[in-house]
Amino acid sequence: MLNALQNMTLFVNVKDNNVEQAIRSLKKKMQREGLYKEMKLRKHFEKPCLKRARQKEENIRRSRKTARRNSS
Repeated sequence: MLNALQNMTLFVNVKDNNVEQAIRSLKKKMQREGLYKEMKLRKHFEKPCLKRARQKEENIRRSRKTARRNSS
């Protein structure tokens, strides 16, 4: 996972010196890539057993969500 983060590069074009728009664009890209969530998780150490439990809950939640989408 660490290699994936090291290889991940985000590029934002700044048009007409509009830095505010570029920052908003960067924040959206970071949100879509899941970097905010990754930074939050890496802020403190997470025990492996708790990490597995969290991932299991996320997988269950994701599968339920896709099942809801497919049934509608």
